[in-house]
Amino acid sequence: MAIKMTAAKRETGKPHSALTDLRGEGHVPGVVYGYKMETTPIAVSEIDLIKTLRESGRNGVISLEIGGKSTNVVLSDYQMDSLKGSFKHVDFLAINMSEEIDVDATVHLIGESPGEKEGGVVTQPNREVHIRVKPSDIPDSVDIDISELAIGDSVSVSDIRDKFSFEILNDDDFLLISVTAPRTEEELEELETTDEGEEPEVIGDNEEEAAGEEKE
Repeated sequence: MAIKMTAAKRETGKPHSALTDLRGEGHVPGVVYGYKMETTPIAVSEIDLIKTLRESGRNGVISLEIGGKSTNVVLSDYQMDSLKGSFKHVDFLAINMSEEIDVDATVHLIGESPGEKEGGVVTQPNREVHIRVKPSDIPDSVDIDISELAIGDSVSVSDIRDKFSFEILNDDDFLLISVTAPRTEEELEELETTDEGEEPEVIGDNEEEAAGEEKE
């Protein structure tokens, strides 16, 4: 069952300060678009948004009520304020519950690798896979058992593609997990020497930092 959340329509074309005021009042600006819906600017309570995402998960279906009408949506994209740790903007995708959608699912490791017990290092070059699935069947995570992975072993999409009912859209060689041998003392000493020998990067006074354009 979809978790309910309420949103209010908001006007666009206002000064940038209006978005700042909106966030200062505890709301997050956003948009809804997709199935049988024109792109609609909205605002949601940040407290309600955080609570809803905790209950539904990153890919959970949300029943979003706008002006008394409810629409099934999923969180499509979001922007965070890196300093405050708060939401700056959210995008919701309106969906048809009977049609498949493309979402990113988190890769979750199960078990302990024998290679790790021997001193190896388990790494995850990619922590998400792109999948196609019906909204009602979106998994909380893509679970991969690593209890048989020795040093030198790895897991790519080709190794798990047939183990799930949903379609994985990444290429076969998309690397998810690898178990590497521990570094030797000589390699660690070489790395430390290299780090100590590096000079800090100097940024000129006239260099400007590019700023991304914020969504309205």
